[in-house]
Amino acid sequence: MRVIGTAGHVDHGKSTLVRALSGIDPDRLQEEKKRGMTIDLGFAWIELPVPTADGQSQLEPVGIVDVPGHIDFIKNMLAGVGGIDAAMLIIAADEGVMPQTREHLAILDLLAVPAGLVALTKVDLIDDPEWLELVELDIAALLEPTSLADAPIVPVSATTGKGLIDLRATLSSLLGQLAPRRNRARPRLPVDRVFSLSGFGTVVTGTLLDGQVAVGDAVELLPAGHSARIRGLQTHKQQVQEGQPGSRLAINLSGIDTDQINRGDVVAKPDTLHSTLLIDVHFRLLADAPRALLHNQRVDFFCGAAEIPATVRLLGIESLEPGQEGWLQLRLQRPAVVVSGDHYILRQPSPSATLGGGIVLSPHPRRRWRRFDPKVLARLATLAKGAPDEILLQTLGRQP
Repeated sequence: MRVIGTAGHVDHGKSTLVRALSGIDPDRLQEEKKRGMTIDLGFAWIELPVPTADGQSQLEPVGIVDVPGHIDFIKNMLAGVGGIDAAMLIIAADEGVMPQTREHLAILDLLAVPAGLVALTKVDLIDDPEWLELVELDIAALLEPTSLADAPIVPVSATTGKGLIDLRATLSSLLGQLAPRRNRARPRLPVDRVFSLSGFGTVVTGTLLDGQVAVGDAVELLPAGHSARIRGLQTHKQQVQEGQPGSRLAINLSGIDTDQINRGDVVAKPDTLHSTLLIDVHFRLLADAPRALLHNQRVDFFCGAAEIPATVRLLGIESLEPGQEGWLQLRLQRPAVVVSGDHYILRQPSPSATLGGGIVLSPHPRRRWRRFDPKVLARLATLAKGAPDEILLQTLGRQP
């Protein structure tokens, strides 16, 4: 099962397009309907014919996470895009590339979202074909240095229905080219929503990043370590007995109350994952970052659905200039649950801005490293790019 995430500037038609594709209104909050603007995450699903290895195709349910585009709600956007397989970058034909278009694209690039397309919306408002051509050229130039370089651009109108068939076909093709999700048999589901349902009790939702879960399984909510049991599972409002990697799931939990769970918590099997306050990472500072990244700078760390204040420890350098990459050790103010290879984002708290992001190298470093120790820097380089046998030696502690 695959999950698509929307991205793009406010009022460029993300929710309207999701509704046109799926028949489901992703704006679930009364305030969203009143203001005509997505504030928090919305969810929908469609069925698409996805190509199979034998050259045929099969109809599959595909989840859609609709994220807010307004700059004030970037934090909510980040909670929704961590587990997606493909991105649908929404750009309105009448306005073209806007500030949140750029920031959302930068986030998708930093998270290494493996596939994506551009839905060029509101084309019914444009009578001049030369204008559309200029907008498409501008978009192609914007995508070129990112992971979405050469992504297809699909003109579409959610109002008239123009281009919806082409959009569905392009989504099907993209999803059919994706490699299967890696299953390391360690189930974990970052919680992006928690609520109580009359007659059922506590329900959490999220994307299952790894492993399988089943009705009756014992689980724990991390980082607090609260125990619970899976009472029921739903995917796209269908009851299921088991959840597969990549599934959007609603999990009905027994033995735990909603006030014991927060967005960003992780549902896992007991004793399989552990929280941390110290993380070794590789980091890339965006070329348009507001300033250099400094040692001991305070940032906000986003990974999965979690948002945690953190302090940066620069390793091997005194500062990191815009466009540069380097090694960091992050000291978190609250425990996080991450694994090696997870992608993350760092943001500046005030004034709010996306700084950059990268990959978790070690979720449980043995200690607070000396900043300019060449052995430490060599170890991080090995973890980032080394051969599997070298990484194993590092993990076992046989290398300094």
